[in-house]
Amino acid sequence: LVLSCFGRSPPLMIAGGRVFVLPCIQQIQRITLNTLTLNVKSDKVYTRHGVPISVTGIAQVKIQGQNKEMLATACQMFMGKSEGEIANIALETLEGHQRAIIAHLTVEEIYQDRKKFSEQVFKVASSDLVNMGIGVVSYTLKDVHDDQDYLHSLGKARTAQVQKDARIGEAQYKRDAVIREAHAMQEKVSAQYKNEIEMAKAQRDYELKKAAYDVEVNTKKAESEMAYQLQVAKTKQRIEEEKMQVKVVERSQQILLQEQEITRREMELEATVKKGPWWTCCWRSCPWSVHFSDL
Repeated sequence: LVLSCFGRSPPLMIAGGRVFVLPCIQQIQRITLNTLTLNVKSDKVYTRHGVPISVTGIAQVKIQGQNKEMLATACQMFMGKSEGEIANIALETLEGHQRAIIAHLTVEEIYQDRKKFSEQVFKVASSDLVNMGIGVVSYTLKDVHDDQDYLHSLGKARTAQVQKDARIGEAQYKRDAVIREAHAMQEKVSAQYKNEIEMAKAQRDYELKKAAYDVEVNTKKAESEMAYQLQVAKTKQRIEEEKMQVKVVERSQQILLQEQEITRREMELEATVKKGPWWTCCWRSCPWSVHFSDL
């Protein structure tokens, strides 16, 4: 609502509210704040490479009633105009920007990257419509087509390329699978040979260590046997020496006993001679009596 009267400047603007109007003194005018849906069509616009295409976009626009500056601008631009007239002005502005952007892009860029195209139209149109007090709520690319089957041919070429890439990819996958299988087999054989070599090395090390251990054991055993034999020999020698000493002692004892016995007999004989009869002198004078006494 825009309320104006004689002597009041600027007019009072009320967005979505109520106001008391004095008839014949005050004047009330209305401007729509509804969201307008626009079907933006651009037919047979030449792209950057000279291919004519038709593009349809859907835009949502509205006068920004919450922004006083934009609302004032919109009132100046569209006061007294109907909702359809306002929508048509916004539509022509959007369609012009849509055509300009189409002319700067290729068919492939528009068709394959719709989001980028929509963002460009939204950005350029918003900066222009804001000067009219209109804000672009959204813009979406709805349809792209041509009358020369360019997109169809592009799709067929793309399909063929995709099929070609698929065949190439399948062939490469099979090739890679064969290569991977060969590598796996090679690694398996290498691992097997490596394992066998490691086992052979381990067996060799075991045999060498076992041989060294056997040599050491046999050496220790021989040394132990020799030490035992030496000890036995020493023991036997010591026993023999002790036996000899015993024999020497026994012999010495025997000699001592014999000497004592001889001494005793001599003493007995002397006693007998001193006390015996007359023939004792004859006995002592006999030559063989000396030999008898030596016994």
